[in-house]
Amino acid sequence: MYRCFQTWLLLLGFHTLTVAVLTRRDDLRTSLGCYGDSLVKSPNIDQLASKSQVFLNAYAQQSVCAPSRTSILTSRRPDTTRLYDFKSYWRVHSGNYTTMPQYFKSKGYLTMSVGKVFHPGIASNHSDDYPYSWSIPAYHPASFTYEKKKMCKGEDGKLHANLLCAVNVTQQPGETLPDMESTDEAVRLLKSRANDDNPFFLAVGFHKPHIPFRIPQEYLSLYPIEKMTLVPDPDVPKLLPPVAYNPWTDVRRRDDVQKLNISFPYGPIPKDFQLGIRQHYYAAVSYMDAQVGRLLSALDELRLSDSTLVVFTSDHGWSLGEHGEWAKYSNFDVTTRVPLMFHVPGVTARRNWRGESTFPFIDAFNKSQHSFKNDKVIKNVVELVDVFPTISYMAGLRAPKPCPDVSFQEELCTEGDNLAYTFRHPERRENEEAVSFSQYPRPADTPQENSDLPDLKDIKIMGYSLRTWDYRYTLWLGFNPNTFQVNVTDVHAGELYILASDPGQDDNVYSDSDHSVMMTKMASLPPTMSLQMRMKLQLLYLSAGRKRKV
Repeated sequence: MYRCFQTWLLLLGFHTLTVAVLTRRDDLRTSLGCYGDSLVKSPNIDQLASKSQVFLNAYAQQSVCAPSRTSILTSRRPDTTRLYDFKSYWRVHSGNYTTMPQYFKSKGYLTMSVGKVFHPGIASNHSDDYPYSWSIPAYHPASFTYEKKKMCKGEDGKLHANLLCAVNVTQQPGETLPDMESTDEAVRLLKSRANDDNPFFLAVGFHKPHIPFRIPQEYLSLYPIEKMTLVPDPDVPKLLPPVAYNPWTDVRRRDDVQKLNISFPYGPIPKDFQLGIRQHYYAAVSYMDAQVGRLLSALDELRLSDSTLVVFTSDHGWSLGEHGEWAKYSNFDVTTRVPLMFHVPGVTARRNWRGESTFPFIDAFNKSQHSFKNDKVIKNVVELVDVFPTISYMAGLRAPKPCPDVSFQEELCTEGDNLAYTFRHPERRENEEAVSFSQYPRPADTPQENSDLPDLKDIKIMGYSLRTWDYRYTLWLGFNPNTFQVNVTDVHAGELYILASDPGQDDNVYSDSDHSVMMTKMASLPPTMSLQMRMKLQLLYLSAGRKRKV
């Protein structure tokens, strides 16, 4: 068995740690029972949460797949990896930064990847960063080949490339779907390691609830369409800057959405179709929850639960009609906030000395009610760049040291925080200084066809966003894609939301006049000051006295 370093983990009776499992979801927002969603059926994830430390306010650094995944796996922000689209490999394009699995591999772990962990293609060198990050080549399910093809039977009886694509799995190629295959492979790998005392790191990336919603059709029955409701804020906010709006072009390209003939960019989706999207998204979450349940129950069957550190998270969220938007591609909470939980045996849950099942599989179709209590919850703001240093420390390794402000150095370091202290000390109060920093690029001040995902060469504006306990503050600044430089004096638009009175972020109270006065007062700030620190100071100025007025 692998012995942990002499840390406080050992003092808590956590004597051995043989495996680390990182599970990731594609486009999963916090629509989970353990995050307070009363509609969704996610019993297996809720069960995991009840035996984990759950971070209620965790945020991604960019709400699109490749930049977010590269950021979390390197613990570097997009401005460091210089990856804002899908078309560059950070080791060549920016710096030879060490990844999380690469670090574990260097410490003697067998590292394995199943499904979508890195974003496939150029962004991971067409190899999922093998052999740097992985001991063996990454596994991708064969059935994913059909994901973007015409696989959805329409009312005309023909096959289409639809957004809403609930299917009879027995009629699909191989009678399977990608996430089912990934679960099978992950369980196979666990079985191959069950009697081996050498440590391993297994990352499992499920595709759902990413579009298209090609899921087993039976999961729709969990969410009768007549019981689905629309979001409370389905309209584009009146004071939302046009540059902040994402026109959800990837959704518009689907065959069934094209038939709706929706005007670009603000034309609303018909309400009945909105309900269908929400039904399919929730069904996709429940389908994915079942795969999580299969994977976790395998840990029980293989007697690995008591020596397995499990991290559950997502690359970013997804809008389900809030602000008149669908998909990701923005700086709002619904697209940047993600689930994040750490299960550490002997720390977040008692060791199972009686041989009882830690993670019994729970069938969402079983009518019996399952209720779980989260005893270990962190409400303060954290970021996905915090995962690398935290999981390293919790596994008994030395956490990467903090990077300097200018962190293009290739030496191992982190732009996140080690959250290990939160496992030792109960959260006593809100931390108003805790900040999440996200960003999103745009090609123009108004929505156009490539606004959601502009190529690097087309980026003209970068939206930088701070999320604190009380506020979300966003500035849209001029950006040079050739030099990767942001012009802090070239302000295209701003957003400020007071979360106590406006949790949905619909009422933008940012004022050009307030900003003009603020910029004058802060003209003497040194040009070398980081953008994060500059925006923190700006937020302090703009928010002075605002909470007292609420």
